[in-house]
Amino acid sequence: MEIPEPIREELDRMGGFDALAGCIPATDELEKKSRIYHALSDPLRLTILHLVKDQPLCVCVINQFMRIADSKLSYHLTILRESGLVEGEYHGNWIIYRITDEGCRYLNL
Repeated sequence: MEIPEPIREELDRMGGFDALAGCIPATDELEKKSRIYHALSDPLRLTILHLVKDQPLCVCVINQFMRIADSKLSYHLTILRESGLVEGEYHGNWIIYRITDEGCRYLNL
């Protein structure tokens, strides 16, 4: 494979292909970031994050604001929970959702 001279020189300066490969995070870190960015890619999920950023809320309050089908809200909350951006805690029959520290960091990007 032919590489343009300026690119080859810069690659050599930085240590070659091995050094370049060392710049890529581990697969598990890439997968984690992919889940987070996927969760942040939907306006409904971003709205949910904004709703719970200042105060933990139950699903009924979130849904009163969102006005979407329960199954759709459950789907979006699952994606947010699996990405580590929110957490849910059972209080009797209710699940109270709150934003995580990681969720706050990503929301404030």
